[in-house]
Amino acid sequence: MKKKVKILLTNDDGINAPGLYALYKEMKKEGEVFIVAPDSEKSAVGHAITLSDPLRVSNFYKNDDFFGYAVNGTPSDCVKIAYWALDIRPDILISGINLGSNTGINIIYSGTVSAATEGMFLDVPSFAISLTTFTHPNFKIAAQFARRLSRVVLQNGLPKGTLLNVNVPAVDDEKEIAGIQITRQGKAHYREEFDKRNDPHNRIYYWLTGQKVELEEDDDVDDRAILNNKISITPIHFDLTDYQTMEKLKRWDFADLLREDKE
Repeated sequence: MKKKVKILLTNDDGINAPGLYALYKEMKKEGEVFIVAPDSEKSAVGHAITLSDPLRVSNFYKNDDFFGYAVNGTPSDCVKIAYWALDIRPDILISGINLGSNTGINIIYSGTVSAATEGMFLDVPSFAISLTTFTHPNFKIAAQFARRLSRVVLQNGLPKGTLLNVNVPAVDDEKEIAGIQITRQGKAHYREEFDKRNDPHNRIYYWLTGQKVELEEDDDVDDRAILNNKISITPIHFDLTDYQTMEKLKRWDFADLLREDKE
């Protein structure tokens, strides 16, 4: 008898997000699905984990049926809780489907990517998947692609210390997808602005906004693939060492740094 695949789903948009539900409906065709996700939106929290406050886990129901576990913590907390406290040992972890792209330096801030990173730390094959729109999302195509990709990942495995970051163009018909591009993380970032406002008590507050700038022209960049209506798949690992600069630093003279300054 074929072993049933165990699939852990999480996200940063919260357990009631439509992207997660679309992913669940597809992935339950592949195996046994476990959902452990934040009880509310936790977008752009990066790889934050909760140390100073208690974490609470609640059963979450959708359409009167048990859907998963809601956690009052971050996406990374959810993966840790699932693995170490709820004793869920998945064959694969999928984080998403995120509302909005996770490309360029956004991946550093992304709770979606960070949840998949936490899975990678636990040696679970993991990928994050995002739909590149904030308006009128249709998650069906991204969900179907996630299911197919999960088969390929399980069949081939991923190198230790590597996860996949997937971004799917927002189209209404799968025929509009121009292909799949294996990409590198781009360097595009946001020119940030803070919209200054006043609350009803005339107290000033600020709302972060901005636009993406310095979009690279190379076809192998994540953002460029999306603009070409291609699904972007970027392999990511988190050895942040700059090896080239490391060699340069070895030639610096650090000897005097351990001596007291002489006036």
